[in-house]
Amino acid sequence: ADQEIRVDWLDYASHFPHQSAWFRAAPQFSFQSAVVNGKKTGSDINLYKLFTEQCVNLLRPGGECGIVIPSGIYTDLGAKGLRDLLFGQCDVTGLFCFENRNEIFENVHRSFKFVVLTFEKGQSTRQFPAAFMRHQVNELAAFPSSTDLLLSVELIRRLSPDSQSVMEFKSALDVQIAEKLLQFPLLGETIDGKWNLRLTNEFHMTNDSHLFKTAAGAGRLLWNLRLTREFDMTNDNYLFKTAAGVGRLPLFEGKMIHQFTHQWAPPRYWLDEQEARADLIGRGEDSGQQLAYQNYRLGFRAVAANTNERSLISTLLPNLAFAGNSLIVSTQPNDANILLFLVALMNSFVIDSSIRQKVSQNLNMFYIYQIPIPRLTAADPVFNPIVTRAAQLICTTPEFDSLAEAVGLHSHRDGVIDSTKRVALRAELDGLIAHLYGLTELEFAHILSTFPLVAEEIKTAAMGAYRAGMVN
Repeated sequence: ADQEIRVDWLDYASHFPHQSAWFRAAPQFSFQSAVVNGKKTGSDINLYKLFTEQCVNLLRPGGECGIVIPSGIYTDLGAKGLRDLLFGQCDVTGLFCFENRNEIFENVHRSFKFVVLTFEKGQSTRQFPAAFMRHQVNELAAFPSSTDLLLSVELIRRLSPDSQSVMEFKSALDVQIAEKLLQFPLLGETIDGKWNLRLTNEFHMTNDSHLFKTAAGAGRLLWNLRLTREFDMTNDNYLFKTAAGVGRLPLFEGKMIHQFTHQWAPPRYWLDEQEARADLIGRGEDSGQQLAYQNYRLGFRAVAANTNERSLISTLLPNLAFAGNSLIVSTQPNDANILLFLVALMNSFVIDSSIRQKVSQNLNMFYIYQIPIPRLTAADPVFNPIVTRAAQLICTTPEFDSLAEAVGLHSHRDGVIDSTKRVALRAELDGLIAHLYGLTELEFAHILSTFPLVAEEIKTAAMGAYRAGMVN
């Protein structure tokens, strides 16, 4: 409304597209992005990334730099190019990470992490001292010492071949566990003759918002009926004609799910199925072909801080449901047994602890592709015990009846809704999975200790199941 303020604002805002274009094109900032799996990363301009690369530019060979920057420098996919630069053209001499729990920096969130990074220009890095999740500034004075963790770049590349993310190891035992997990292939590897995982983002919460609708009463009625045991979806379908006529399907978001459940919160938005299909198919012709949303799919939250109670939050989505970009979903495999097996492993303490050492605030598909997962099938003795327990946890509502039947349960009525029994099932899964990876009791106890916000009785139950050594 104020012309003078408007002119100043437009002048201020107009600078950013030009600055952004310049930084993207300037040869001195060529490491702001990298190519991972054929896709360019690091498209967002970030000052800490620009400063880091400019520090390397300004150094002479043998020159040294120390800089305080966000922890994303060693974890985020968008900083992969900078890690290539630091490991390939510099000798990293120290990586000391603080969590701001004691408010070292005022007015910065207490869970925010930042790192004191030091490096020397002119040679590559073979190994470097590191410390993570420290809270006292005076600890920095003694760093590095002979007792500090020494990380090898070779191990980092084996653990994260695509992103070269540095895992937040706290001790040599963490490294030992990571090495043990690496006996199995990473999920991103395509292995002939084995099942392979493929992930995607479906609808963007901003760019695709024109497709989103707030549910009419009939649409919400259909959803609520599906989540109860009051009506049979086949025998009582004559009651649903008005609702079905709406032609809308729910849009799942990350906050709607939790481990082994899709009912953490009700949907906010609904999509017209025909409009959504047209958007997914694009310019191609809709000949009624089967699309991913018509199948059961694995989904996990994209927002996943490693300081939360749990970081990797995954479940199966019901069929006939769409997903927003805060929920990354699978397109392959389609086998119900394998999907249940995958969800069980992803929700385990073993895999969650591995992910927590890599992520800070966001969990994208590249991190999931770097999880070591055995490609088991029904021919392996431990496969069916894991699948059956996961099915009992997930198949608790009518829309999972066909999934329940496919894996040997009669219907959702064989699912477990009693909270005490669910805790027991989850403990059994954690015990089975710890044995699957060949972990010792000491190693599994160490993993459980890295979840300080999880109730002790939950961790005690998991250890009890491990000690029982169940195989069926």
